[in-house]
Amino acid sequence: MLNVSMKQYQWFAVAVTAIVLACPATAQVVVIANGSPITEYDIQQRIKLETNAAHKSTTRQQIIDDLIDDRLKISKAKVYGLEVTDTEVNNAFEGMASRQHLTVQQFSQVLERAGISPNTVKARIRAELTWQQLIRGKFGSSLQVGESDIANALKSRNESEASAVGYIYTLYPVTIVIPRGSSESTISAKRSIADNLRGRFVSCNEGLAMARALRDVAVREPITRSSADLSEQLRDILGNIEVGHLTAPEVTAQGLQMFAVCSKKETTAESPLRREVREQLFTKRFESESKKFLEDIRKSAMIEYKNQK
Repeated sequence: MLNVSMKQYQWFAVAVTAIVLACPATAQVVVIANGSPITEYDIQQRIKLETNAAHKSTTRQQIIDDLIDDRLKISKAKVYGLEVTDTEVNNAFEGMASRQHLTVQQFSQVLERAGISPNTVKARIRAELTWQQLIRGKFGSSLQVGESDIANALKSRNESEASAVGYIYTLYPVTIVIPRGSSESTISAKRSIADNLRGRFVSCNEGLAMARALRDVAVREPITRSSADLSEQLRDILGNIEVGHLTAPEVTAQGLQMFAVCSKKETTAESPLRREVREQLFTKRFESESKKFLEDIRKSAMIEYKNQK
């Protein structure tokens, strides 16, 4: 038995009391889900995140339920030996920043100005990545979308296979290099060069050679892209450009970038419409399996409310 004097006990009790009093209310544990605590801070952070992301308010209980689900998802994944690494989470976080044309540091600052810790976003990312991998691994075969599934879906939408034609493009990136900090007159002169090149560019064989001969013009290696992988805006742009011509210049960090459309081949393997149908069917199946599996996990979960307001 531990031998503690009365004086030592009194000192220990005072120390514990001081720690409890110093502990902010946000650190109070509200719920424990399968041994994982959810604090008032977690709840307030998620409320801010959801409010900023969806631009609408949600109930406190909905937020708590979402946090419980996140804990249960990660807990269940560990049973299967599945754990998402910090690198995967950080890469996804960087991707979120990149889609908003921000660096990771800038994105973090935006979040912090809204009162949201970047770690709150990363915790959400970790739960979602973990769950996606778990569902894909456990229900992979039932999630597969076959050609007959796509054909039936097209038929139900009154879409013919002919309308599901896509294209495979061979594109050469052509960039008019503009140094950083260039004056407006320099930029205007470079734009004139781009417009002049577009007007003279009528075939890839001659046009690319002509572009390579120009000063401050870079012609990069060709890239192949399926129309199914392109945004609707870019599909429209390429759809209106004849083979052997250049797209309109767009401003990039390097300068004015254009694409020489040097090949355009029809394909029914994966058109934008077929890709859309495939993704819709997959998403529907994924959500169905996910919902049922999460309901089963909740039934056997240990969820204990502590300081619910």
